[in-house]
Amino acid sequence: MSHIAPYVRFNGNCREAFEFYKSCLGGELAVQTVGESPMAGQMGADMNNKVLHAALNNGSIVLFGSDMIGTDSFSRGMDVSLCLVCGSPDEIKTFYAKLAAGGQATHPLKEEFFGTFGDLTDKFGVSWMLQYSPMPVAQG
Repeated sequence: MSHIAPYVRFNGNCREAFEFYKSCLGGELAVQTVGESPMAGQMGADMNNKVLHAALNNGSIVLFGSDMIGTDSFSRGMDVSLCLVCGSPDEIKTFYAKLAAGGQATHPLKEEFFGTFGDLTDKFGVSWMLQYSPMPVAQG
C-alpha cells in the first residue's frame, strides 16, 4: 500500500537525531551508513560513517532521514521532503510524471540497489522523493 512519510536531511548528525527521536517516540530504528551500502566504493572514505538512510517505525509513525544532502548547501527549513513509497512500478511512474508536471524533475526515476527512486520539486516548491521496491520497506 502506498504511503507518505516525512524525510528529514541532516548535515552529519542524522544518527544522533534518530536515536533521540526513538527515545521520544519509541519503535524500531534501522540505520544504514554509506560504508555499509553498495555506494561505499563510489564515495570517499570520509563519507563511510554518514547515514545513507534511517527509518524509524512505530506503527503509524514513520520517519525517514539521511545525512545525504546533495550538492546544495545545507539550509535549515529546506531539509524536509515528502517521501512517497509506492505500491507498484506503474504507480511510481504515474505519480512521478504527475507531480513533476510544471515543476523540476531533479533526479528522474532510476533503478538503484534498493529499488526504483527519483526526486523532484513540484510546481509549488515542495520537495518529493518517490520510491518503489519489490522488497518490504519500513512503513506504518
